[in-house]
Amino acid sequence: MWKLCARLSNATQINMNNLKALIEKYETAGPRYTSYPTAPHFTPDADKGRLRDLALMREAPLSLYIHIPFCASQCWFCGCSSSVCTQPEKIDAYLQLLRAELELWRDAGLNRRQLRQIHFGGGTPNILEPAQISELGAIIKKYFSVHHGDCEFSVEFDPRTLSPEKISSFAQLGVNRASMGIQDTCEDVQKAVNRIQPQSMNLEVARQLRLAGIDTLNIDIMYGLPLQTQSSFANTVKDALDLQPDRIALFGYAHVPWVKASQKILERYKLPSPAEKLSMFLYAKSAFEDAGYEYIGLDHFAKPSDPLIEARKNSTLHRNFQGYSTHAGIDTFAIGLTSISETKTSYRQNYKDMQLYARSISDGSIPIERGIILNGEDILRRGIIMDVMCSLKVGYFNYGVDFAKKFESVFPKLEEMRKDGLVDMYPDRFEVTPLGRLFLRNIAMLFDGRMAGERYSKTI
Repeated sequence: MWKLCARLSNATQINMNNLKALIEKYETAGPRYTSYPTAPHFTPDADKGRLRDLALMREAPLSLYIHIPFCASQCWFCGCSSSVCTQPEKIDAYLQLLRAELELWRDAGLNRRQLRQIHFGGGTPNILEPAQISELGAIIKKYFSVHHGDCEFSVEFDPRTLSPEKISSFAQLGVNRASMGIQDTCEDVQKAVNRIQPQSMNLEVARQLRLAGIDTLNIDIMYGLPLQTQSSFANTVKDALDLQPDRIALFGYAHVPWVKASQKILERYKLPSPAEKLSMFLYAKSAFEDAGYEYIGLDHFAKPSDPLIEARKNSTLHRNFQGYSTHAGIDTFAIGLTSISETKTSYRQNYKDMQLYARSISDGSIPIERGIILNGEDILRRGIIMDVMCSLKVGYFNYGVDFAKKFESVFPKLEEMRKDGLVDMYPDRFEVTPLGRLFLRNIAMLFDGRMAGERYSKTI
């Protein structure tokens, strides 16, 4: 364990006891900053006409997100907006709602914008049958311009319901990046979280994806799940590396039963302690780095040749509701139940309830349930927070304000973090240290002007 901890900082060797002390000091609840302001601050009182107009103002390329809110079964750990669906006709009806939603946007003035990114999320997008996959592709092509040569087209796949026929259909659509949920490969853990998915299945699906030409692979694994042990998780890490992914998302399980009531089921089992979760994270971080992956920060790793690494170097790395993205500055146009869109000055979210979503469309109204229009203060703070999360540094002269005066109350806290080895401070900037990447959310929270009164998961 000393080896793992010592590698975290080039400037300071830190033992496990010191790291535990830092975690006890900084552990609190806080956002993951997939947006700023964060989703709890979106409100139904936002001017929906203005939110619509802001989505239509630019002619620049878009990132398109389509939410498929259905799964064949429920994983008890899941915090996503999804429901179990075993009836194909319900999925057919949902596809028609997606088409109708885009009709409303076209009637409002949406031109046939070019797409630089497409992402299908869920739920489980591959719950769609091949004919439904083709139908979804036809919907996209009707309303948008897609250039497959330079458009990143990714889909979140569940190997348990992904057949060769479905893989072929997605490949024909132009999908070129697969995101595969693994979570854990220990059978006892899988039974506890209601997700039976043997490693042999993962390997076979990865092979089939690559044979079909979908040869860029992201995988997700999760630490902090019930019944996980140090040794069982080490095997999951090995299994993850055996898949030879391009990117790895190493998520800490967030126990938020006040958001997802189904997570209370997991309370019948022993959940790893904070110290055990830390050891799992450090072990995985070390193993991934030893295998040649670079730690981007927070929960993502990528091969040195991956576009995420280049994007961080040239300051085009961005963070949104799909995680880290390589295209800063591109608006996200999201459709479907509960989907969240982003422009330079706004966020908007569709209805979370299927009946309300369908009724709004039937009534001829774009189904925006809530949102927020950013003021100048929000835009300033979003820029700083995204620089912390993505660039790992904040230059004081980049934001058009007297930084030292504006954030006078923050500098004593930054100085304390400097003493703890989390940041390095210079006359014109501060930079996050390798150790500080474990505390990115805490550093970003220093610049959050809207923290009061909200409930979030633990930062560490």
